[in-house]
Amino acid sequence: MVKTAVVILNWNGIEYLRMFLAKVIDNTVSSETVIYVADNGSTDGSPEWVASNHKDVRLIRLDKNYGFAGGYNLALTQIEARYYVLLNSDIEVTEGWLPPLVNHMDSNPDVASCQPKLRSFHRRDHFEYAGAAGGFIDKLGYPLCRGRILFEVEKDTGQYDTQTDIFWSTGACMIVRADAWIKCGGFDADFFAHMEEIDLCWRFHKSGYKVSYVPGSVVYHVGGGVLPYDSPFKTYLNFRNSLYLLYKNLPEAKLTGTLFIRKILDGIATLFFIIKGQFRSAWSVWKSHVDYYRHSDRLREKRKAVKMLGSNEPAGLILNKCVIFEFYIRNHRTFGSLKTNL
Repeated sequence: MVKTAVVILNWNGIEYLRMFLAKVIDNTVSSETVIYVADNGSTDGSPEWVASNHKDVRLIRLDKNYGFAGGYNLALTQIEARYYVLLNSDIEVTEGWLPPLVNHMDSNPDVASCQPKLRSFHRRDHFEYAGAAGGFIDKLGYPLCRGRILFEVEKDTGQYDTQTDIFWSTGACMIVRADAWIKCGGFDADFFAHMEEIDLCWRFHKSGYKVSYVPGSVVYHVGGGVLPYDSPFKTYLNFRNSLYLLYKNLPEAKLTGTLFIRKILDGIATLFFIIKGQFRSAWSVWKSHVDYYRHSDRLREKRKAVKMLGSNEPAGLILNKCVIFEFYIRNHRTFGSLKTNL
């Protein structure tokens, strides 16, 4: 069994593989590490390109696009390793990026996952949206990061250069303890893409594990490569998966009230989309709620399974505020300005 498997999930991402795969290979030199490309049924010739140009990379071919969550679930069943590194194809790694992550996992057996610092590939002195310096959620389940509140991304001036516990590690680049992955069931394939890592990390916490941010490792992320940020399908996934996330994981005492408020806020978001003429996005929010109710029986069974993992709650890692209110009403645009108790 290899110690560390770096697994790049690819779907029609040949341009990113051409840009970044060689750097991953050059900067991941270790007898204890193997690099995989797991192809999610691509039709752009990318698996053939990998097979022809990088024979030292192991190729896993899936028969169709199972999404980010399902694709990784299937790929990792074919890999035996102590640690899995989930790495987006649109990530540029840097020299020495991997050892700090592996060393942190070695030294902290209670940590299920950790992530590096994510900077933007296009604005290299800024954090990147999808992970920045570690993920959190507010009391209504809205994700935020050290370095990114909603769509406001901070410049990296060293303000988040301390290693810390976080609520969730980004699926763009995260190292996961294989035993914890298996125990907690991996990603929920019904999420398809977006927020599946938050759901998994919540299960890690319930099982008694921790999740960490390791600033000694730095990578650069293009972001929005497969689904642009303004994609109606991405809007649908984010709204639907947010409901999934809350229903599956919230403690009983907070479930009904939190979901009620979120549904009201989602309705307000729909009205804003309509006012702005973004009718496809408004329809996406509506469809997300229809599908949430349509899968209520399935979600009830998943909630029962989550309860079986344990009842640990990540004390101090869920912001006891509404980030929407803080951002738009109180004008708190940075993580530090929220004056959290984290």
